Amino acid sequence: MDSIKQSIVRSAIGLAIFAVITSGLIAATQTLTKETIEQQIKKAQSKALLEIVPVEEHDNELLEDTFELNPGGLLNLPREKSAYIARKNQAPVAVILPVIAENGYSGPISMIVGVDISGNIKGVRVINHKETPGLGDKIEIKKSDWITQFEGTSLTQPLPKQWKVKKDGGNFDQLTGATITPRAVVSGVNNALMYYHKNKDRLLQTKSAPQASAEGDANGH
Repeated sequence: MDSIKQSIVRSAIGLAIFAVITSGLIAATQTLTKETIEQQIKKAQSKALLEIVPVEEHDNELLEDTFELNPGGLLNLPREKSAYIARKNQAPVAVILPVIAENGYSGPISMIVGVDISGNIKGVRVINHKETPGLGDKIEIKKSDWITQFEGTSLTQPLPKQWKVKKDGGNFDQLTGATITPRAVVSGVNNALMYYHKNKDRLLQTKSAPQASAEGDANGH
């Protein structure tokens, strides 16, 4: 009987040690994985931002010069999201805004829109979408240059009534075999420009940025 008890005790101790070691390994793996994922996300964000405002056009760290925008409003944000300010010699040269185009063919389309201090589009990049491969996914810069047609546009160039795809009488090309996706993107970019116009003074005023107050203006609060 004693030998059986001793065997049970040894087994229990062994299992306990195994559980502790396993838990430690899992925790360490999760920590390392989380760090790796965060590094990859940061790398992807940095790449997209630099495609809009190249490194020679600013001298600050874009990922660190940020402020949070409230959900909703013209930008259709589902939750708080970061906006970025590009600066040269401490003076703002552009703002990069997150915006959600809600009415994509397969769901919302997440984008970032860069606007210079004069209100002209610096660039647009699609960050996340579920559009149809081979058709709607051509909004991605790696699939086609369609998204670059917004560069240099503003609220007045083209005229407000021309902020549509050509099929609807507007100024912007649609995609072959896909119209709903381009419509959503054009609308989203236009919303970002309107947001910038409504909040320009607050967006550019200080390094400590406007945070909720600017989004409040866009929301009409």
